[in-house]
Amino acid sequence: MSEIAEAVQAIPPVNVPPPNGDGITVEADGSGGARQFVIFLVDDEMFAVPLSQVQEIIRMPALVSVPLSPTALEGLANLRGAVLPVIRLRHVFGMGNIEHDDATRVVVLDQGRPVGLVVDRVANVVTVGADRIEDSAAIQGTVDTELLTGMIKGDDGRSMVMILDAAKVVAREFKAIGSAQKHPLGETKNGDDETLGLKRVESSDESQLVSFEVAGQEYALAIERVQEIVQIPEQITEVPNMPPHVLGVMTLRNRLLPLVSLREMFGLPSQDMTEANKIVVVSLNDSSSGTGASVGVVMDSVKEVLRVARSVIDPMPPLLARSGNLGEVESICRLQQGKRLVSILCADKMFNQSDIRQVTAVASEEADAMPDEETRLGVTDDEEQFVAFRLLNEEYGVPIDSVQEIVRVPEELTKVPKTPDFIEGVVNLRGVVLPVVDQRRRFGLPSMDRNDRQRIMVYTIRGVRTGFIVDSVSEVMRIAASAIGPAPALSEEQQRLIRRVANLEAQKRMILLLDVDQLLDVKELADVGKATS
Repeated sequence: MSEIAEAVQAIPPVNVPPPNGDGITVEADGSGGARQFVIFLVDDEMFAVPLSQVQEIIRMPALVSVPLSPTALEGLANLRGAVLPVIRLRHVFGMGNIEHDDATRVVVLDQGRPVGLVVDRVANVVTVGADRIEDSAAIQGTVDTELLTGMIKGDDGRSMVMILDAAKVVAREFKAIGSAQKHPLGETKNGDDETLGLKRVESSDESQLVSFEVAGQEYALAIERVQEIVQIPEQITEVPNMPPHVLGVMTLRNRLLPLVSLREMFGLPSQDMTEANKIVVVSLNDSSSGTGASVGVVMDSVKEVLRVARSVIDPMPPLLARSGNLGEVESICRLQQGKRLVSILCADKMFNQSDIRQVTAVASEEADAMPDEETRLGVTDDEEQFVAFRLLNEEYGVPIDSVQEIVRVPEELTKVPKTPDFIEGVVNLRGVVLPVVDQRRRFGLPSMDRNDRQRIMVYTIRGVRTGFIVDSVSEVMRIAASAIGPAPALSEEQQRLIRRVANLEAQKRMILLLDVDQLLDVKELADVGKATS
């Protein structure tokens, strides 16, 4: 390292402070005909990039891994609301990987849109005269000179710093799509960012239900009454003089949502809330005003999205319907030849709407007295609705209209010989053979053992009904259109499948949005079709 230190010292530095750990913004001073460079180290090699290309230098941020992307991609990061692709320079130059430490930095460059280069250490910012810069052909070493534009000579005549051609680095790593677009990181044209998925068409002899569990009993609501499913917030604001089942209100995207406990409503023992608890946001028909209202219902857990034949749904027996809390149950769904009974709730009978209006009114008065704009009512942005799920450590989303149902993974799937490795097998779903794809395997991710949190998400892809196994289903959520942007185009397959990214900066979440119609290509669809024949 002493030779490297001497080499850096041999190049006169400009008076710019080194990285302070919180990230620095660098600006050229435009002095004379000299050029300015940021000097950094990767392994034992020194590189430079023109200061004019550098937006800032930051610490290693939290990253989201992107499947089907080039191996040099470290991941995507949130850079003050922008999605930042981060490239591992050690991989680009065939150097061994090391653990990131306090010296690791990301040099953020302007390449049509921001792109980050992971470096081992930033050394200096220097001003160099034209006579100190030589052509890259003179470089002798192990580094690919095609990715360099030249070198900076030290005063000693021996040391040198290689000038990196960042545009070529990006273009080569993403060469599959680099020539197809104006910017290799994928800037979309107007009209490309269309809403994904088709409107759901419910068959006249089928119903779709969202099922959930409370105290070991399974209940369900008609899917058209379920606006979304969200996590329990960190804070619930209590409202005085309300019935015990009214927990209070929460803020959900600039509006106040009353919260009720189904356990309390049904007179069941209370229990502490955990990560398994979910809030089902239910829409109500407000008969007094003719407008719709919403209420959040706290459930022990959400189980599945079911598509069931109307023939297996029976009305509640009149004698039971008149007794106690069973008035909220409007029908019974018989599944698995009657071994599994699901009580279907009537949303409008569950709640005293005057209580709900009173909760909202009291909370609104308190919110209006607060200066915080985010607590005021009214949605100010267009929204899209997605089902969020997890694979490995990352979150993905698909448009809710693309999801036909979500079911548990059975204990055994029937294997089909001579099918691709990613096809896990087939299952009998209400008399129909459903091919099942292992989503992890399809994305080239490590496999995992079966567990109770896994689910099969069922889509119809160009006429072929297919299930995909995911690690878990997180929630049904609405995302503001302003938080959704085009995904960086990193490879042809990734660009086709992951077109958009939801960057939820306040929640420190980045959700990769999938195009369901592209989950399988033409050949893969044919293979899936053979599995059911």
